[in-house]
Amino acid sequence: MISRGEVQETNQMISEMNLDVRTITMGISLMDCAHTDLRVFNQNVYDKITRSAEKLVKTGEELERQFGVPIVNKRISVTPISIAAGAVHTDSYVPVAQILDKAAKEVGVNFIGGFSALVQKGCTKGDRILIDSIPEALAVTERVCSSVNVGSSRSGINMDAVKLMGDIIIQTAERTKDRDSIGCAKLVVFCNAVEDNPFMAGAFHGVGERELVINVGVSGPGVIKRALEEVKGQDFETLCETIKRTAFKVTRVGQLVAQEASKRLGVPFGIIDLSLAPTPLIGDSIAEIFQVMGLEEAGAPGTTAALAILNDNVKKGGVMASSYVGGLSGAFIPVSEDHGMIQAVQRGALTLEKLEAMTCVCSVGLDMIAIPGSTSKETISGIIADEAAIGMVNNKTTAVRVIPVIGKEVGEMVEFGGLLGYAPVMAVNPFNCAGFVNRGGRIPAPIHSFKN
Repeated sequence: MISRGEVQETNQMISEMNLDVRTITMGISLMDCAHTDLRVFNQNVYDKITRSAEKLVKTGEELERQFGVPIVNKRISVTPISIAAGAVHTDSYVPVAQILDKAAKEVGVNFIGGFSALVQKGCTKGDRILIDSIPEALAVTERVCSSVNVGSSRSGINMDAVKLMGDIIIQTAERTKDRDSIGCAKLVVFCNAVEDNPFMAGAFHGVGERELVINVGVSGPGVIKRALEEVKGQDFETLCETIKRTAFKVTRVGQLVAQEASKRLGVPFGIIDLSLAPTPLIGDSIAEIFQVMGLEEAGAPGTTAALAILNDNVKKGGVMASSYVGGLSGAFIPVSEDHGMIQAVQRGALTLEKLEAMTCVCSVGLDMIAIPGSTSKETISGIIADEAAIGMVNNKTTAVRVIPVIGKEVGEMVEFGGLLGYAPVMAVNPFNCAGFVNRGGRIPAPIHSFKN
């Protein structure tokens, strides 16, 4: 049993170190909403979401007041729409995205995820309808987030889907070019996507999940940074132990909030995701943790090793604190959402290639990276293929969320607002990969995938 005293221990973390519960995410199955008629399906979806999440925001606000812990976002994830809407007779799922947006606004959540398709081994009719609907869907909605899983360690990489997603990202950028191509900030391409991720834009309610579930994401880069300042210059064993102990405390806060939310909503508790997800605020940065660890800037030699240490020990501390740590627990490295990362890019210390190397050991992948609007769709597909290969071979989740900002070139700044932050447009390798991307077919899974 977790006592309120344990939460009181974290008062300083909350007031001075930007500790927060980043999100309470309610997962909702839409499998029982199936219907061949689009209007009936949409009504079923709207009714299911608004009924299930009616008290989600209110409960989150009550927990904030009771425990004094900021809960930044209240969100919903749903069954991938390509599956839930598979029986609908339609050639576009844009109306489904609009009904998701309407339901999200009705219950007051920040985002709703699940406008998604899982195509690691091939596309169904519903998958292709969903993918083709993404650019318009993200242009005409405010709160809908989309994701497509193009590979896995068991299935290999669907290169037809990789090629297609390069084009879809460009189309999405074009449709939202009047807002700095912000539609792409709500679109993630995965390899090895997980079913219980509470973080956007990649959250969806997996088919192996319960009818309803509460997943909580906790974040505390500032807390880790402050703890490491106390052991500056000491050996690696001390460094690792400090990260683990601090992650343990942060996870306990999330555990309490998750259990209370579950109890009050009458919805089963799923997982705690302890992810060091930064914000644009100074002091709430993964890059600043690297500096405390002894690096001049993120991107300096040693950065990948530092990130590996951070990621591993955050997970070790988390699993000591809760039996149900899941999602994408570890460290995120989104450029636009991290003040220190932005500074490193501006100073020339951090490049796209170095970020790719770092994704071998971080929790996700290339995240919230602004690139020139003139970048070709083939180049974007090549970036996705590289990142998917890292995930496939290393049996980990990787993702790409790049934003080709139409009308902007390298060095210009882009403002996304809120937690999405701001970013300098980063340079992309100019050499052509079209001959590789256009081969088509599927890259087979690696030999170590055959484990039965």
